[in-house]
Amino acid sequence: MKSICSDWEFTPEWSEDFLRGLGSFEQVRLPHNVKELPLHYALPEHYELLCGYRRRLRIAPELRGKRIFLQFDGAAHIATVYLNGKECATHRCGYTMFRVEITELVSYGGEDLIAVRLDTSENAAVPPFGFVIDYLTYGGLYREAWLDIRDKSFISDVYVTTPTLDSAEIAVTVDGGAKNVRISILDGARCLASMVSDRTFKLAGLSVEPWTLEKPRLYTLRAELLDKERVIDSVDTVFGFRTIEFQADRFLLNGEPVFLRGLNRHQSYPYIGYAATEHLQREDARILKQELQCNAVRTSHYPQSQHFIDECDRLGLLVFTEIPGWQHIGDEAWKAQAVENTREMVLQYRNHPSIVLWGVRINESIDDDEFYKRTNELARSLDPSRPTSGVRYLEKSRLLEDVYAFNDFSHDGKTPGAKPKKAVTKNLDKPLLISECNGHMFPTKSCDAWERRQEQALRHARVQNAAASDGGHIGCFGWCMFDYQTHKDFGSGDRICYHGVMDAFRNPKLAAAVYASQGEGEAVLELGCPMDIGDYPAGQVGSIYAFTNADEVKLYKNGNFVKSFKSEGWSGLPHGPMLIDDTIGELLKTQEGFGEKKAAALHACLNSAAKYGLANMPLRDKLKMGWCMLRYRMKYADGYELYGKYVGNWGGEATVWRFDAEKDGKVVASQTKCPGKRLHIEALASQTQLREGEIYDMAAVRIRIKDENGNIASYAQLPVSLELSGDCELIGPALVTAEGGCCGTYLKTCGTGGLATLKISCPQAESVSIKFTVS
Repeated sequence: MKSICSDWEFTPEWSEDFLRGLGSFEQVRLPHNVKELPLHYALPEHYELLCGYRRRLRIAPELRGKRIFLQFDGAAHIATVYLNGKECATHRCGYTMFRVEITELVSYGGEDLIAVRLDTSENAAVPPFGFVIDYLTYGGLYREAWLDIRDKSFISDVYVTTPTLDSAEIAVTVDGGAKNVRISILDGARCLASMVSDRTFKLAGLSVEPWTLEKPRLYTLRAELLDKERVIDSVDTVFGFRTIEFQADRFLLNGEPVFLRGLNRHQSYPYIGYAATEHLQREDARILKQELQCNAVRTSHYPQSQHFIDECDRLGLLVFTEIPGWQHIGDEAWKAQAVENTREMVLQYRNHPSIVLWGVRINESIDDDEFYKRTNELARSLDPSRPTSGVRYLEKSRLLEDVYAFNDFSHDGKTPGAKPKKAVTKNLDKPLLISECNGHMFPTKSCDAWERRQEQALRHARVQNAAASDGGHIGCFGWCMFDYQTHKDFGSGDRICYHGVMDAFRNPKLAAAVYASQGEGEAVLELGCPMDIGDYPAGQVGSIYAFTNADEVKLYKNGNFVKSFKSEGWSGLPHGPMLIDDTIGELLKTQEGFGEKKAAALHACLNSAAKYGLANMPLRDKLKMGWCMLRYRMKYADGYELYGKYVGNWGGEATVWRFDAEKDGKVVASQTKCPGKRLHIEALASQTQLREGEIYDMAAVRIRIKDENGNIASYAQLPVSLELSGDCELIGPALVTAEGGCCGTYLKTCGTGGLATLKISCPQAESVSIKFTVS
């Protein structure tokens, strides 16, 4: 296929003149969003248009006799395609690919005009529209477009399954006549097996490696259409050898139990909506797998970019994908379109080894047996190798699918982390997973007070722990990966849902550390509080949690050892949060020289004062304090001094707290907490080597303002200036505000190779520069 992503003309107002090649236009490249949007206070009216795209095309005369197709990977939301003014086809789903044959309409050797009339509105005639929706749906030709030139007979579909870890079954569909097909399984350039047949193939006893989460081994299936010995068409399909099985109480990958621990993902980005390039799509998969240590993702609430799913294949990230929809079920024509969406989803994505579940219900919709019998039967007929599921908020609803997926928002900070299986479903012999949790129950901004940020993290930990330990769930998908733009009915006042464990630019909030700390690779240590006395009522530090994958955390005060802490009570998590509830520890012995008994008695009293405050200490602790003063002949001034020194921490040099995370007796990570004196900018570019071609390239830049100890300066709500020079274009404003010390930007190539430099500046910190190379 040949990319046709460049040289498009765009108009925000469709007209017959535009269809005929006349009128004003803007030159654009795909992927394209109909309008750049503000980060805050974006409105659906910004992108709801009846707009148009057009492009000139030349088909060489020698291609006469071939079959010519246009392919659009994503057109939001109702696209009508014309060639030379003649209507060719209409596609009524913004989230799946569609193809249009133009063989009989092209003028070989002449110039042809492709035009796309695009309805980007929330048109109630098609899913997911018809009622309210908790996300913006944007608009445009937001994925790639292609020209596909094929022979009269060609391979139109390849379907590969792996019933066992050393076998494969392949079905090849040929359009245009019966020809023999040769299939080959390739490991790079090495052919592992080959066979010639007419349509279906079964291979067994193959010497291959399985696709696993730790080592997601991929192979290429090459299908070649033969005319005698001549190859007239060839299709390569990347796949992996893996088996899946959903049992009543567990999920098995290659026969081994795996608890699905992941997050939900929208496909949106600040400023550009859905119009993200291949690199940004793959980067989100990398963040989920490598930074957040998830083993699964749910593509809420629609099929997402093939590039994203490809990267899930490559990295070993399991996928639960679903048809477009959000609560609302429309009329019979609407349902017919949803059934068609099911067909397109399964046919277009079924060769991905990462995909383990088809979502064939409209997200959070009511029961509709007749409708969902159709979607289930269709999905199973097109892909018998995978089970179906459907996300609901209903308890004990009808289960026509194979897996009961339930949005469990029952945890409010005090209630149990998850509802027991028997309270959710009558089908106790079928698997249950939590498809969403937390989210709107506790929206949290990066700039919120530390208590709220820590509580958001703890809520994710509690639900994941409960789901993994109660024996009734096979997985849990937290809501959600990052903050996203939404409608006025759902978001904060700026129409953003602050539900993410990351902000919209993919800067991690504290809750991200709950997921990141479950991995065994790179050391993770994040503290739930800043340890600054001015952040606490009366200067009294409350409950502190450390989120880490280390064995223990050792606390030091001004360089003096306080105490060692370990995780307790989190049986469902590989690494549960560590409660740090003692900032006095050994100090009364090591710094005051108190004996064992005296230190223990005063330690208990001071810890009580730290927890409850002097005025609210339990009577027994007040009496104990009085007993200590009598027993050890202490004056009031002595007690006051100890309180100020070890609880209040007032009046002297600022306290320096150090937290050392140790694994196997070695310090693997350390954090120092004290009032910051110097700020600096940390800027992380997703890539600095960009490629320019038919499709432009992009880089994401995550920006964080930190203190000299590497802590995010969450109070640094500072203006950040972005100055880009050279052969790239800045996306979004050149002046932004750090929120909770975090912000970000994007840049893209602009048609030429060369160099570009992004200079990032803010008050109170030295500017930093990132250099990019475009080839």
